[in-house]
Amino acid sequence: MAGVPTVALPELRLLLSAGRARLFDVRSRQEAAAGTIPGAVNIPVTELQRALQMEPTAFQALYSAQKPRLDEENLVFFCQMGKRGQQATQLARALGYTGARHYAGAYREWLQKMG
Repeated sequence: MAGVPTVALPELRLLLSAGRARLFDVRSRQEAAAGTIPGAVNIPVTELQRALQMEPTAFQALYSAQKPRLDEENLVFFCQMGKRGQQATQLARALGYTGARHYAGAYREWLQKMG
């Protein structure tokens, strides 16, 4: 798999505190319901392609969040361990989301360091 741009926890914390990143939890709804990074939008990886191709109003209605713009910076995708987050980042970049990045530490690291 080709490498994708990543973000490490210290940078992610800075971006989030400055309001300069948007988080997407690509785990299942059940996983996200059990706990996620505050402010993350849950879009399971299995529906991500469809979600990113929706009309903005449909996206807003389904996910209660504004649809990201293609040129928006710091769209950060994560999962539990890293694999689905990387797949999601590759998919978003393939669809033209140039600011898509992967939080490789994933929710597991967030829970250990921040939980």
